[in-house]
Amino acid sequence: MANNRPSSGQVRIIAGQWRSRRLPIHDLEGLRPTTDRVRETLFNWLAGDLAGARVLDCFGGSGALCLESLSRYASYAKVFELQASAAQQLTLNLKTLKCDPEIAEVIKGDTLALLTVQPTEAFDIVYIDPPFRKELAEKTIALLEQHNWLKENAQIYVETESEITHLSVPANWVQLKEKKAGQVIYRLYQYQP
Repeated sequence: MANNRPSSGQVRIIAGQWRSRRLPIHDLEGLRPTTDRVRETLFNWLAGDLAGARVLDCFGGSGALCLESLSRYASYAKVFELQASAAQQLTLNLKTLKCDPEIAEVIKGDTLALLTVQPTEAFDIVYIDPPFRKELAEKTIALLEQHNWLKENAQIYVETESEITHLSVPANWVQLKEKKAGQVIYRLYQYQP
């Protein structure tokens, strides 16, 4: 049964074609949109690499990362989201923005299961921002590598709770950046096969 509760928050797109647009998001357990400050830093890191990029958002949530990517002219975004109401809201938000359905695909399902199927085409940029304290980040990282989701030199953004001071990643993932903001620590890696 659909959750018909009204949206209780908004996500703001920082830059690009949809700059300053505010879109509704649902108040759901475990949903913590990446803050504007963290997103600004992340998208400064990715500034030269987004236009034309194929983007995978492993834990869509509010859709903030995929929407920001598409606003900055990513060529395609695939989003995985487990919670039906969050996936539905993200789909509605993409329609509100008149985003071509050919370039944005929202898939409702379990990320770990979805990543076990090899994609038809790999991705340039991948976002891993899972619900906290569910030990999903490292499992997601392993599946991306195992099932060929990453293009050569792909960049992978990982956001976790700040107490995860060490993240186990494959030896061919080079850490480019790391920052802490409040309760989160976020890192950017590059995949070098």
